[in-house]
Amino acid sequence: MPRSLKPKKNAIIPVFKKFIRPITKILPYTPCLKSRGNRPLKMTFEDQLYALIFFHLEGHSSARELIQTLKEDDYARCHIAPENGISRSSFSEAINERGLEQLIYVFQQLQKEAAKILPNRHPRLGELISIDGSLIDAVLSMVWADYRKSSKKAKLHLGFNINHGIPQKLFLTNGKGDERPFVQQILEPGQTGVMDRGYQQHQIFDTLQQEKKHFVCRIKANTIKTCLEKYKTDPDSIIFYDAKVLLGNPSQQQTQTPLRLVAYRVGRKKYWIATDRFDLTAEDIALVYKLRWDIEKFFAWWKRHLHVYHLIARSQYGLMVQILGGLITYLLLAIYCHEEYGERVSIKRVRSLRNKINNEIRLLKVLDNDAPDIISQQNIRLYASP
Repeated sequence: MPRSLKPKKNAIIPVFKKFIRPITKILPYTPCLKSRGNRPLKMTFEDQLYALIFFHLEGHSSARELIQTLKEDDYARCHIAPENGISRSSFSEAINERGLEQLIYVFQQLQKEAAKILPNRHPRLGELISIDGSLIDAVLSMVWADYRKSSKKAKLHLGFNINHGIPQKLFLTNGKGDERPFVQQILEPGQTGVMDRGYQQHQIFDTLQQEKKHFVCRIKANTIKTCLEKYKTDPDSIIFYDAKVLLGNPSQQQTQTPLRLVAYRVGRKKYWIATDRFDLTAEDIALVYKLRWDIEKFFAWWKRHLHVYHLIARSQYGLMVQILGGLITYLLLAIYCHEEYGERVSIKRVRSLRNKINNEIRLLKVLDNDAPDIISQQNIRLYASP
């Protein structure tokens, strides 16, 4: 049974209400966040989630800036902040110690909802999941974020659904964390993992085939190849090699299960791609690997425009909370941009959303000043329409 939500003090402005609508359907079923002692929570999970979304949507750069906004901005104080306000220490405690289970649930459910709503751009190629890692600059006090003697970094391991253009699964480690063990955890049976050379490991290729999980992975050009069967290639195509092979030295670490090796040339650069997808053409394999760049573009956009890596947490738990907040915000943006404009997420639409919210806040302030004859609630609804 869904649990009831604590209503905000005033009605949320129309555009922001429309933006967060997908999670309002999920929140009643979210595991309840309980206080660890006898004292009531200073920040409910709903408060925490809204604050994280507000932080990323507005592009804040620090926890200090967010707390100041929650105290001084009329809209943030009434609709985002806890009813009795929140101190910086209480906010830090909440982010670093609470809400992870609930955020994981919201992210998982919202990701499933987004996959239903957003168009499948590559149905012919199967379900493609690009897998990659991204380093996050940490501070020296974050002792868990082991990287080098003079620097600290964390690493986000992410599966990105290429078909729908959205994040799917994530794991967080220190900066030295090996990326390859997470491939099996990110992929589901039937999905195709699309990966760069750093994920090449012949044992993983065998295991993925045993688990009915597919892969398209670039490998090093000097990898030893034992050709079992060579396929015909078109001399006018970019493809210059297509064969069933075993990879690796027969005396050690050679693949036990045959796989397909496709090689193509772009300009002077050659790409060698290992895969178990015999159902696709060699040109399709080259296209699938090219689509791997979608995750690179996602990381670049996400970090630059939502300020996801501007730390508001120091613990590994808290950083995971912050990252999930950023991913949830991106999923909401993906749904909003598709439903409102039929487009993918862009900074143009994010700026438009921010401007609409700010304009509606100004209009509500006029209403609060007893000027209904100047602007009516109907005017606000009309103004909010795209």
